[in-house]
Amino acid sequence: MKPLPKVTLTGSVERGYSIWFVMVVALFLTSLLLSNIIAAKIVSVGGLVMSSAIVIFPVSYIIGDVLTEVYGYRRARIVIWIGFACNLLVVLIISAAIALPPAPFYEHQGAFETVLGVAPRLMLASLTAYLVGEFTNSYVLAKLKIATQGRWLWTRTISSTLIAQMLDTAIFTTVAFAGVYPAAELVQISLIEWGAKTLYEALATPLTYLVVGFLKAREGVDVYDTDTKFNPLLVWE
Repeated sequence: MKPLPKVTLTGSVERGYSIWFVMVVALFLTSLLLSNIIAAKIVSVGGLVMSSAIVIFPVSYIIGDVLTEVYGYRRARIVIWIGFACNLLVVLIISAAIALPPAPFYEHQGAFETVLGVAPRLMLASLTAYLVGEFTNSYVLAKLKIATQGRWLWTRTISSTLIAQMLDTAIFTTVAFAGVYPAAELVQISLIEWGAKTLYEALATPLTYLVVGFLKAREGVDVYDTDTKFNPLLVWE
C-alpha cells in the first residue's frame, strides 16, 4: 500500500477560524434545523408518502460528507455535537413559546402547536437517529478514505450514506411510531425514505465533487484520520 499523502494545515484551518469552514458549518446547521421545522408536513410525490423534510434533510448528510472528507472526523465530530445542541435548544425554545399563554385576540394557538410542537417521543426519536446517523456517516467515510487512499470519492459518499441513512431512518421510525402503526407499514415507510435519501445523495455527487475540490484547494487541507480516536464522546481530542 502506498503511503497516504502528506497533509498540510494552514494556520487558520488548524485553529478552526477559516471562513470557509464557518460557512460549511453554517450550512450544515441551517439544513438540519430547517428539516426538523418542516418535517411535520407529510407530502405525496408520485404516490410515495414521506415527510417534506426530504427536501432539505439529505443536504445535512452531503455537508457532513464534505466536512469529514476535507477537515477530518475530529472536526466533523465537533460540528455534529454543535448540531445536536442547536437542535435541542430549538425544541426547548419552541416548547416554551407554545406554553406561554396566547393573547386574547390570537386565534392560531392550535395551528401553532400543530405545526411547531414536538411530542417527547418524536423528539427522542429525532435526536437519537441524528446522532447515530451522522456519526456513522462520518466514521464510514473517514475509514473508507484511508482504505481507498483518497481515491473514488463517490464510493465513500454513497456507501456512508447507504449505511447511515438506513440506521437513521430505521431508528427514527421505530422509536417514534412502534406500536402506533403496523410493523409492515413502518418497514415500507422506512424503505421509501431510505431509498429517496440515498438517491438524493447519489444525484448530488457531482456537486459534492466540486465543493470538496474547491475547499481542498482553497484551504490547503486534506485530512486522513489515520491517528484519530473515533469515540464520538472525545469532542476535545
